[in-house]
Amino acid sequence: MRITLVEPYCTGSHAAWAHEYASHSRHQVDLLTLPGRNWKWRMHGGAVTLAGRFLESGVTPDLILATDMLDLAVFLGLTRKLSSGCRSAIYFHENQLTYPWSPGDADPAIQRDLHYSFINFTSALAADAVLFNSRYHQDSFLGALPGFLKKFPDPADPGAVPAIAAKSRVLPLGLDLKKLDRYRPELPDAPESPLVLWNHRWEYDKAPEEFFAALYHLADQGVDFRLAVLGESFSRSPSVFKEARERLSSRIVSWGYQEKFADYAGWLWKADVLPVTSRQEFFGASTVQALYCGCQALLPERLAYPEHVPDEAVSRVLYREEDDLIPRLTTLLQGKQAGPLLADFVTRYDWSHLAPVYDGFFERLAAGNETPAVTFPLS
Repeated sequence: MRITLVEPYCTGSHAAWAHEYASHSRHQVDLLTLPGRNWKWRMHGGAVTLAGRFLESGVTPDLILATDMLDLAVFLGLTRKLSSGCRSAIYFHENQLTYPWSPGDADPAIQRDLHYSFINFTSALAADAVLFNSRYHQDSFLGALPGFLKKFPDPADPGAVPAIAAKSRVLPLGLDLKKLDRYRPELPDAPESPLVLWNHRWEYDKAPEEFFAALYHLADQGVDFRLAVLGESFSRSPSVFKEARERLSSRIVSWGYQEKFADYAGWLWKADVLPVTSRQEFFGASTVQALYCGCQALLPERLAYPEHVPDEAVSRVLYREEDDLIPRLTTLLQGKQAGPLLADFVTRYDWSHLAPVYDGFFERLAAGNETPAVTFPLS
């Protein structure tokens, strides 16, 4: 079977997912991509550019697999000479309807942001299967669609949302978790102060203000800990990172993006506690990586995080309110109560388990099954 995977924003987790699935699949997966920059323009113009390349290839695949950054309706319209007989699926890493916009972005004030959400909507309408990386993501997108469509002058087809829901499925994000094994230390380090980890992007939606506020409080109370702040930073990263580097300087053992994966993986294995404060997360790849490496986590009881925690560990891993974070974190750092390790549970996201799930689903979809089930343990 031959799959054309279309990704107009091929960087970061999008690129990792595309390349890793291509390398782990039993099918031939051809990547049709553009560099990951200028995301708004990619959503507008990426379909036009990549449609031209698709036609130039002369290849008619068995399935077209696109991501949420592609205007799939435009792509299929422009490539119908080759794609008219192809089934298609769209994979939502994120969506522009429920993703929180940056406070510094001018588009929401003039309602120019609505168009990106509309591209996601029409792409979902055009696809034969609509795939989400978590149950939370699927539920939040489908739940927000009716209210979103009421913002426009003409009412949408009343059957549009039910039609999208009927062909929607949860297909978790595949990760190359076993790649981390090669960097696991053979011998444990000598006992030191517990190491707190941040390994997310340095952006507003990860709520770094809440994360560092908790650490400031613990530092003022004399709680012993070290700190590793990893993750990718950008030119407009929140100012709290600069402040935190100064206020917590005596506790910082690593600061900034790790260019080499080996260095990044090494810190994951060394870290002890992962407190997460994010306001937005459709899956949480960096969190899953840390859990796989043995970090004891404190995760908010919202977004996609509960899906990474088995029922028996919920009360010890998930916290409900921001005010609950500090006492729970204090307890972990002082060793009064060890949190459960979730490495075995999140191993199910490794490609060794998920690639066959992806392959089987796409085979059934390409064969003409209306929208096949996904056989994956989601609870």
